Amino acid sequence: MHQPALDAIGIHGRYIKLEVPVGRVAEALQKLSDLGFHGANITVPHKFAALDACHEVDLAAQQIGAVNTVRFREGEIHGWNTDGPGFAAAIREEFDVSLQEKRVMIVGAGGGAGQAIATQCAMNEVAWLVLANRTLEKVVVLRDSLSKRYPNLRCECIKLDDDQLAGVARQCQLLVNTSSLGLRADDESPIGVDCFNEHQMVYDTIYKPPLTAFLRHGLMKKASVANGFSMLLHQGVLAFDLWYPTMAPLEIMRKGLGSVR
Repeated sequence: MHQPALDAIGIHGRYIKLEVPVGRVAEALQKLSDLGFHGANITVPHKFAALDACHEVDLAAQQIGAVNTVRFREGEIHGWNTDGPGFAAAIREEFDVSLQEKRVMIVGAGGGAGQAIATQCAMNEVAWLVLANRTLEKVVVLRDSLSKRYPNLRCECIKLDDDQLAGVARQCQLLVNTSSLGLRADDESPIGVDCFNEHQMVYDTIYKPPLTAFLRHGLMKKASVANGFSMLLHQGVLAFDLWYPTMAPLEIMRKGLGSVR
């Protein structure tokens, strides 16, 4: 999506992919800065190391604890995280609602995507945030961290095999899958069909395959469903706007991503 955007606004630059070994992220970013690169996106598993490599980090990225977008300026590396805001924009586009005052369950909340989305939910003042995970250790740490920063946040943790999971899930207005279950076509849903109902919005951060078992469960219960294509798009648009403020051509970038649907 970024190359068509550069072309459309007349920037004579290239968006390229670089593979960086674990442990050499800071070195790689400094070399990109020295070579005159304008900015970069960072993906797993380097988002946490990128945070430490930055000279200045946006408050939201500090709270999420990871950086996925950097801009180079006068020898310094500035970092942001567009995953959370990209998710919020995706929910607005897909369901025409904001996160504010919604009851939200994040499934597989122990990973990086879950942490970013949970932080965004807290920032957007959701009414109730449920962190569901296979194990509790990581999400308990996340809950405690969010509760310190957002004392008015109502946040609870639950294991995916808890007998109360379905009842809790059905009380939520938005169910979000941030686990990796669904990346393979034969993957099962991380939660059972009894967790869904027709009044829910169901969002899977996975975009390939476009219809996961998690989303199929939602459709079976006549819920409104959407996959992660819109989050991928909007986090990219936000990144482009950090490099070239107010210049991101949304629809051209959407068209450029068409092949990943």
